[in-house]
Amino acid sequence: MQTQKNSTSRRTALGLAVALAAGTLLTVAAPAWAQQAYPSRVVRVVIPFPPGGTLDTVGRQLAQKLSEQTGQSFIIENRPGGNGTIGADIVAKAPADGYTLLFNASTFVTAPMTMKSVPYGIVKDFSPVALVAKAPLSVAINKNLPITDVKTLISYAQAHPGRMTFAVGSIGSAGHLSTELLKRAGNLDYMIVPYKGTAPAFQDLIGGQIDGFIDPILGSLQYHKSGMLRVVAVTSATRAPNLPDVPTVSETIPGYEFYSWYGLWGPAKLPADITNKLNTEVNKALAGDMKDKLKEQGLLLTPGSVQDFVKFQQEDMARSQKIITEGNIRVD
Repeated sequence: MQTQKNSTSRRTALGLAVALAAGTLLTVAAPAWAQQAYPSRVVRVVIPFPPGGTLDTVGRQLAQKLSEQTGQSFIIENRPGGNGTIGADIVAKAPADGYTLLFNASTFVTAPMTMKSVPYGIVKDFSPVALVAKAPLSVAINKNLPITDVKTLISYAQAHPGRMTFAVGSIGSAGHLSTELLKRAGNLDYMIVPYKGTAPAFQDLIGGQIDGFIDPILGSLQYHKSGMLRVVAVTSATRAPNLPDVPTVSETIPGYEFYSWYGLWGPAKLPADITNKLNTEVNKALAGDMKDKLKEQGLLLTPGSVQDFVKFQQEDMARSQKIITEGNIRVD
């Protein structure tokens, strides 16, 4: 009996020693694990359109700054196709750990309103992280037309009802919605011609096959400066810093205001600490030397909280849905 007791005591003591040792290991290991703050490895930033263009340019500038600030690489991955839905769907289906993000333009939230089906929901499948910048649009006109401002644009369109043509780079884009809004706000009668991208639209505008094109300023700026086309107005509330002599549409049509914009999203249910960390880093980037680069491109910086972005997105979606519904904008 005594031997059995001693054996039991030895086993108990041994078990206690093992438990204490394990506890010690856990106590030592826990702080090391906790030190792996986000991000601790490469972050993939998906842009659902081909390289080149304003979206890709701004996305790469932001990724570079986030890499510098966090000490981890933010790598751009272009995944074009499906009017942006293929790349966005990759992010929607990615783990909500902050290592797969989406950088996109406002077309992301408006294009699905014009499509029969999309493999995700903007609100239910994505976490808004940060609004990066707003891009005023330019109203560009073929240089051979007698149009120098919005007043003469209205006069010309009214004198040629149904004959004037405006290009749109893609269905449901900011340029498309802005063109629809101008049509109604100015009580104009012109044809809207869809193109597969902005490059062929600019080519035809310069060549005289199309009369007008509304798109982010950066796309038309060099053509305007070289005299290949004429920018007669901008869609922002105030004049653009890089086109100070060009009036706003609202100087002729009070209340008219429209922008394309760029933002960062993660998959749905992205943890709040990661979302807030990313938002803080984006705002830090916008306050640094990236600020001057974006201003040179005619962009308006939009630093703010996650909640600010959520509210902005809701309001923009509601406004865009109204334009799309009234204009019966649909992808064939």
